[in-house]
Amino acid sequence: MKSSSKIKLPKDGLEGLKENFSTDAISGFIVFLLALPLSLGIAKASEFPPIMGLITAIIGGIFVSFIMGSRLTIKGPAAGLIVIVAGAVAEFGQGDNTLGWKLALGAMVLAGVIQILFGLLKLGKLADFFPLSAIHGMLAAIGIIIIAKQIPVLLNDNPILAKGMSPIELLLNIPKFIYNLDPKATLIGVISLAIMMGWPYIKNKYIKMLPAPLVVLLFAIPAELMMDFQHTEPPYALVHIGSFIDNLNINVSFDGFSQTGIFVKYVIMFALVGTLESLLTVKAIDLLDPFKRKSDANKDLIAVGLGNTLAAVLGGLPMIAEVARSSSNVNNGAKTRWANFFHGFFILIFLLLASPLLEMIPNAALAAMLISVGIKLAHPKEFIHTFHIGKEQLAIFLVTIFFTIFEDLLVGIAAGIVLEIVIYLFNGASLNSIFKAPTQVSFEGNNYLIEIDKSALFTNYLGIKRKLEQVPPGFNLTIDLMHTKIVDHSVMKNLSLFKDEYERSGGKVEIVGIEEHKPFSSDKLAARKKK
Repeated sequence: MKSSSKIKLPKDGLEGLKENFSTDAISGFIVFLLALPLSLGIAKASEFPPIMGLITAIIGGIFVSFIMGSRLTIKGPAAGLIVIVAGAVAEFGQGDNTLGWKLALGAMVLAGVIQILFGLLKLGKLADFFPLSAIHGMLAAIGIIIIAKQIPVLLNDNPILAKGMSPIELLLNIPKFIYNLDPKATLIGVISLAIMMGWPYIKNKYIKMLPAPLVVLLFAIPAELMMDFQHTEPPYALVHIGSFIDNLNINVSFDGFSQTGIFVKYVIMFALVGTLESLLTVKAIDLLDPFKRKSDANKDLIAVGLGNTLAAVLGGLPMIAEVARSSSNVNNGAKTRWANFFHGFFILIFLLLASPLLEMIPNAALAAMLISVGIKLAHPKEFIHTFHIGKEQLAIFLVTIFFTIFEDLLVGIAAGIVLEIVIYLFNGASLNSIFKAPTQVSFEGNNYLIEIDKSALFTNYLGIKRKLEQVPPGFNLTIDLMHTKIVDHSVMKNLSLFKDEYERSGGKVEIVGIEEHKPFSSDKLAARKKK
């Protein structure tokens, strides 16, 4: 197998800027076209001033690029945090969104500091502790909530009608929203949604070079001007931005600390969910990197934490390493961190020189973009894929969705974790193996052997991973699961990823000892227990 050391890696720093200026600048520009409307829509859906989404993207690009531990991820506001941010604004403000926004910023600052500490304490492996089905269930629930919250905006209903409704109430009131729809805005919203959903099916590679959100704007802005929204529609039909300079203030307030329970809850949610999403994105983009470079997850967490702290002080949304924009960055030929820098730089230039254009965007078009994101997160194929992995994984997935929608994200992810532990205890895992799997490492010549005993579960995988990482690159490594009573899906997936990564470095990995285990489904990465 070809070793990554034989591939000429792009240079970093100023030398990397000179070497890869054209490719990184072009990719950064294309990502800017994608990020600009999404950042506005995410901010508005989060009950933040729309311009604050752009401020976060600018900080994530121009500032975070220089200190992040990954080369190709794009830092900016994420749809996956809309539910948490909007919830914080509502709970802190009790009907006053301006107050709620400023108090939510205080919790975000502390969450940013915690992310910095996560990185300093080398907790970049944190994502490996959480079961994959619970994480996917959480994301699917977020998708459903985004869809529920954006349907009234797509139809341009009076925001007062939907104010304070839970996701279930919003879904149940869809007939009412349709009855009260605004024909002009709905026409733009529905066509915009059709563009977003249909764009992946376009075959022409030259047309597909245009990001779908840009195509939506190229349709929606002229349509809005033709229909004269400025004079014929209510004020909430259009985006309101304001001056970039006027909005560049210290907006954070720490008075929310007096609401101790709410404050602590949102600090945990901002820090935990933001960290998980960022780490999972870094992991996913490393697999897409054509140069097979490995990111420093801990350094990246520190960078995201610093970016979040600064953004929150100024009034911006929390940022993560965002997967859709990062994937686009890779697909458009980015080579280094400068692509992320350029994406933030182009947003700043546009905001300084052409912000009046942004106030021509109908909110229905932004809602269409966010609904398309929600559909991707909660797509039926996610349910089908989880069912194929195993019925027990579907149960965890559905329980996480249920409790996330009816309670909140923390309760949802906790419910998924508890259910998975109960399932594995019922299937033979011992209590003393839940958080610790005895793991022995031995070597002879060019061969390493790692023997895992009792149970290999998401709850004890961090200990197993530490042993795996002690093996130097380039050896023949055997992972023996013969003495385990049960191996869960998350561990099977993580071992598969470890195998791919280790073999890219020139080594060889063989996973043995599961021949006598019965899989929970026909999927090759399904959980399995000893017959």
